[in-house]
Amino acid sequence: GKVAAVTGAVGGMGRTIVQEFAKQGANILLLDIREDALIEFAEEIAKEYGVQTLAVRTNSVSEEEVDRAVAQALEKFGRVDILVNTAAMLRACPLEDLPLEEWRQTVDINLTGYFLVSQRFGRQFIKQGKGTMVHISTIASVFPETYSAAYSSTKAGVNMMSRQMAAEWGQFGVRSNCIQPCFVKTPLSESFYADPVVEEGRKALTANKRIGNTMDIANAVMYLASDRSDYTNGHELR
Repeated sequence: GKVAAVTGAVGGMGRTIVQEFAKQGANILLLDIREDALIEFAEEIAKEYGVQTLAVRTNSVSEEEVDRAVAQALEKFGRVDILVNTAAMLRACPLEDLPLEEWRQTVDINLTGYFLVSQRFGRQFIKQGKGTMVHISTIASVFPETYSAAYSSTKAGVNMMSRQMAAEWGQFGVRSNCIQPCFVKTPLSESFYADPVVEEGRKALTANKRIGNTMDIANAVMYLASDRSDYTNGHELR
């Protein structure tokens, strides 16, 4: 019965998260820049799970588009209870060769986009006196992932931004937490696993001796988005 907004809704993690919210009976605002895929997926989810969905083509770094998405969500649902930020970009490049334009684009999408969407939905959460945010960060925000300098640096910024929101907005009933996936295979990261030797090496570094999947992340999102974690704020779940 709650309303969940998900950015990057037709991405690898986004799709699984949207599906899991629908299974749990949430109505969903789907946000992504891929409009055709977004509309198709929203209709599919509504039909399969019997929940209400709203697809709004949104560039997360556009104030106008984000404001429009919030307004359309309020018009349709009357409120939004949960925000999950998944939209991100990751490109491998040695630090000494990283083009400035690629650095700026990564900062825009991974950090500024998270800020802008969170700020706009956060204002509504403050008015409501309740709301929860879950931001997809990465273990690479704590331990540098070589050849992913822009990605690692921007995600470290997401961690601090989330803590800042918790510190400032917790008094208004707003929670903000991050998830830091380790080795998870998604369309964004699958190029890292193209070499079987790399995949086996990464498996060996994990406690469970396996590469994570998008359902592992969705399960963590469900916990942090639900009232089960009502006293958890400003946390990073690895």
